[in-house]
This record gives sequence, C-alpha cells and structure tokens, in this order.
Amino acid sequence: MTRINYDLQDLKAFVAVAERQNFGQAAADLFLSQSALSRRIEKLEEALGVKLFERTTRRVQLTNVGQAFLLNVRTALDGLEDAVLGVADLAAHRTGTVTIACVPSAVWHFLPEVLKEFSARFPKIRVRIHDESAQDVLNLVLGGEADFGINFTGAENPEILFQPIYVESYVLAMRRDHPLAARKKLSWKETVNERYISVAKSSGNRSVIDAALSGVEKHPLIFCEVNHVSGILALVDAGMGVAAVPGLSVLQDRQDNIIGVPLVNPAVKRTLGIISRHHHVMPPAARTLFDMLIASVKRRRLAA
Repeated sequence: MTRINYDLQDLKAFVAVAERQNFGQAAADLFLSQSALSRRIEKLEEALGVKLFERTTRRVQLTNVGQAFLLNVRTALDGLEDAVLGVADLAAHRTGTVTIACVPSAVWHFLPEVLKEFSARFPKIRVRIHDESAQDVLNLVLGGEADFGINFTGAENPEILFQPIYVESYVLAMRRDHPLAARKKLSWKETVNERYISVAKSSGNRSVIDAALSGVEKHPLIFCEVNHVSGILALVDAGMGVAAVPGLSVLQDRQDNIIGVPLVNPAVKRTLGIISRHHHVMPPAARTLFDMLIASVKRRRLAA
C-alpha cells in the first residue's frame, strides 16, 4: 500500500489557491508567505504524482485532475469539520444519547426526578431507558449497549462496578380486602396456605426468594408463574392470589386495590445498585447523568 505524504494544512492550502486562483491572495488568507504556500502545493503535487494547477504569469487555474481532486477534498474537509463539531457538541452536552438499563421497579422510584432535572439542563440530549429483567440489565451494561444501569445483580461480576443505593425488602402483595391485609408483618409460615403467584425460576427475583427460603421447612406453593412482576400484580389485583414481590414494585404499581405487607422469618431483602463497567470512560453526557443520579441518592439518604 502506497503511503501518501501530505497533511491537512496542505489540503487547506490547495483549496485556498483553487478558490482564489491567485497565490498571493491565498497566501494572505492563510497568513503564509507566498513562497511557503508554493512549497505546500509543490509538496502535495509531488505526493500525489500529478499536476493540480496550470500556472501562468497572469493566472492560476486547476487542471482536470485538480478539479476532480477539489471536489473530493472539499467533501473530506466538510466531513472532518462535522466530526470535530460533533465531538464538541457531545462534550458540551448539546447533542447525543444516554442509554440506561434498569429493573422496572427502580425506574419509577429513582429516575423521574433526576431525568426531569437533566432534561431541563440539556434539552437536546436524548435518554433511552431499557426497563428489563435483572439479567438483561446486566448484559446490556456488560455489552456496552447501556452506559450504566440500576440492578440488584452484578456485584459478584469482576467486570462490574456496583455502587449500592438502596436495600429493598420483599413484601406480600395482596388485595386490600384480603384477610391478612391489616397485618403489620407476616411470617412465611403464616402464608403457606395462600395461593402464590410468582415470577419464573429464571427470574432474578425468584432466585433471591429461593435462596432466602432454602433453610425454611415449609415453602408456599406456587400455582401460577408469569415472566414479570407487572403481570403478577395484575393477577393479584384480579383477586387470583398473593405474591412475594420487592417493596418498590407495590409502590410503583400505585393501585389502590393492592397493599404490601413485609415478610419476615426470614426477612428477604435485595440491594439495588448503580452498575457500570470497570475502567470504562463514559461519554460526557452519560457521566453527568450518572453523577446526578448518585447525588440524588445521597440527598434521599440525608433526608431519610
């Protein structure tokens, strides 16, 4: 492969001479001496192995090859300028996209206030939220498809930086007219005869519950499984049974018909955290939103 030895300033010099059709005027535009400008053009012609200009004592004009080259050079310089301006816009938070992966219950609890502030400050930044299962959230962050995430898994992964933000207790979700709805707390033993609705075994939530109940003698019987907590709550609201769900899920649901009673003996908890890739430099806008989310969490703790 042939290496062509010229630089960006040589190309700009070529365009200036082509537009002015005069070396003296082009040199003045570029703040160069006429001899320095001539050396640039000669260097470019030598590198390309072609003659770009026809020179006479009265005028300078492009050769046929020079005319074709001018079109390509202008296109290249315009593209380079757009690229540089695009990077500057990203750095200045004028354009761009921030992608967050988040377990659904955390979207309502942690993001609205922060996103409202962020959008007010940077109205042209687009925010994309993937509200997915815990494993999908982890995969999106690991794969670089999300700038960061909110999840309850990932702390054990060496590629993930996990910053705890909230310890969430599991509750028994039921209709307000359920006989146990007035209780302040419930042991698992007291609920073994209830008709339980659960997420599938592949779910991160199910893994948390199964691990916590591994030493419990009598487990609740599950008669119905769905893929997402939102589906569970819809069935609970329809009076089909009860469900052990993260406490934020009941708050998120906002249905007056559903209440969550804390489960104890054992109490089941999960720790939500902001996850990001170790040693990964986030784009400026993503880093700003990340820092704003961390600051929001700290304010909540101080206010609590």
